[in-house]
This record gives sequence, structure tokens and C-alpha cells, in this order.
Amino acid sequence: MLICGYNKTTLLDYPGRTACTVFTGNCNFRCVYCHNAPLVLDPSSQPTVPEEEIFSFLRKRKNILNGVCITGGEPTLQPDLSGFIEKIRELGYDVKLDTNGYRPGVLRELTDKGLVNMVAMDIKTDRRRYPIITQVEKTDLKKLDESIDILIKGDTDYEFRTTVVDEYFDDEAAEDTGRWLKGAKVLYLQEFKDGDTVIKGGLHSPGRAKMERYAGILSEYIDKVELRGVD
Repeated sequence: MLICGYNKTTLLDYPGRTACTVFTGNCNFRCVYCHNAPLVLDPSSQPTVPEEEIFSFLRKRKNILNGVCITGGEPTLQPDLSGFIEKIRELGYDVKLDTNGYRPGVLRELTDKGLVNMVAMDIKTDRRRYPIITQVEKTDLKKLDESIDILIKGDTDYEFRTTVVDEYFDDEAAEDTGRWLKGAKVLYLQEFKDGDTVIKGGLHSPGRAKMERYAGILSEYIDKVELRGVD
């Protein structure tokens, strides 16, 4: 596992859990609004954390923490992710995986084996504009379709989430995204906030009024649509 850091305690990254967040390096997307640019663009420049340091920390915090969130970068790129999660589960922790959904085979393996308790999958925007966000010209949407299907039809707890950037989301995107995720139980709309580590500068937040309008459109297709991190 290429581990580039960990947050020792969070109440935000794993809903309903007091958790530790583990950050993995590398990603197969280059999303313009990504806040973890160093992990995505140049993970070799980041300090690395030995797996045993993570396990040692978790053993010491068993009476304080009850969950581990694995995020990135994109965790499903790690060849030993399954074994890493197995060791965490053996310590008695629930595990939440954050993923972009672009490696459905890995996602299916983890959910079929019951290794992850929850999955949060990012939905970047509507299907048409996906390559603009990911900066992957030939984004294979069938891979995303498969991951969405795995979550909606499976037994693993999940949430979809979309970071809404004003330049790349509008009423049409909300309508198309809603049709794409029709039947999903929950989608969280997260407001983009600029920062020093964003891959592309100069992007803007949509504001609460637009976010609420998008939520209304999406609610025609998805059971629960809520705003998250909106001022």
C-alpha cells in the first residue's frame, strides 16, 4: 500500500463513526477541482507511512475509534488493498471506502467478500461532461455504470456524492445525473471550495440557491438528496 498520510481522528469522513482516515497515493483521474493535487499528480513527493504504523496506531486506539476511512488519490489502484482491509477488519474496525468507481472489478471483489461496510462513490457530473472533469479524454462510462449498479443492487451501505463546481454543473447536468442514478437511495451535493492544492485554479462555488435548485431536480429520481458543506 502506498500510504501518504493519515488523519488520526475524524467525525466527518465516516458518517456515524469516530474514524481514522488513511490517504493513498495515485489516481486514474485528474479532476480539475481535486483538493488532493499532490497525491494525484506527484505522490512520490509525499512522505510515506508504513502499513505497520497504521496497524500499531489502530491497535492503540481501539477504545476510541470504531471506523477507518480509506481515501486518496484512488484506493482501488492499490494492488494489496484487499489484504490491507482484511487486517483492519481483524482489529474490529468498520471500513469505509472512498472511490471514483473506475475499477468496478475491485469494488465488486470488496463488496462480495464483505470487506467494506460502506462505500462513497464520487459522481463528477453528468455523463456528457465527465471527460472535462476527469481530464481523461476517453473516459469509459461503462465502468462507472457497473460500479453504480454494484452499489444500487448490492447489500453494502453506500452513498453517492457530487462536488458541484459552478463552471461544470447546471440544471441540465442535474437532470441527466438524476436519470443516470435513478433508483439510488442517496446523493449528497457538496459545494466546491477553492484552495491552494486544487488541480485547476480559478473555479467557483455555485452558492446555496443553485445547490438547492439542483437538489430539487435530482430529487425527482433519487430517494434522498441533501446538501453537504454548504455555507
